[in-house]
Amino acid sequence: MKYSRILLKLSGESLAGKGNHGISEKVLEEYADQIIGITKEGCEVAVVIGGGNIFRGLSGTESGYDRLKGDQMGMLATVINSLALESAIKKHGGKATVFTSIRMEPVGELYNRDKVVEEMKNGAVCILSGGTGNPFFTTDTASALRAVEIGADVLLKGTRVDGVYTSDPEKDPEAKKFDRISFEEVINRRLKVMDSTAFTMCRDNKMPIVVFNMNKPGNLMNLVNGSETGTLICG
Repeated sequence: MKYSRILLKLSGESLAGKGNHGISEKVLEEYADQIIGITKEGCEVAVVIGGGNIFRGLSGTESGYDRLKGDQMGMLATVINSLALESAIKKHGGKATVFTSIRMEPVGELYNRDKVVEEMKNGAVCILSGGTGNPFFTTDTASALRAVEIGADVLLKGTRVDGVYTSDPEKDPEAKKFDRISFEEVINRRLKVMDSTAFTMCRDNKMPIVVFNMNKPGNLMNLVNGSETGTLICG
């Protein structure tokens, strides 16, 4: 096994499946199966999920929401998605615990790094919700922060494309994929991988990132076991 402890970042939009909003039961269960599969192999897993399928704080300001309130609504959206994933994992026989960045027992346990590490060592998937608990920070930043805090081997960013390209492959048929790329080249090429705060945190703390297609069954297992899937960002 190449990675023994990972932070898996999932977008809220991916949970919606082919729709723009809500949660697709099919996608949710596919994700749960993949995550359970790698825990059975001995991989310790923490997950951060966005909330864009329910509410996006930043776009909410365009509709007249106060930015602080909008971001708080977005944090709650991530908790909803996290509870859904927790339920799906437990339904399929796995163990999972939701931690929240802001106090909201009994919905979830308040985030505590040491408790998260202990739970992961006991085979539970730790779903870290609520972002950083602060406005003006994205769930990308939360995933980078938590990955560094828990001592993850890698941050795996699950998307609907199979890596980092020279341009958006869904819009540009001539876009070329990188198998491996450095942090500096991503910055110099102005490639959109994560927001700048999250990306800088990973670079400064030498946290490698792998961008891969989470919607292809088997990809997560292949990655954990060392197959070259997606794009590795490091160095």
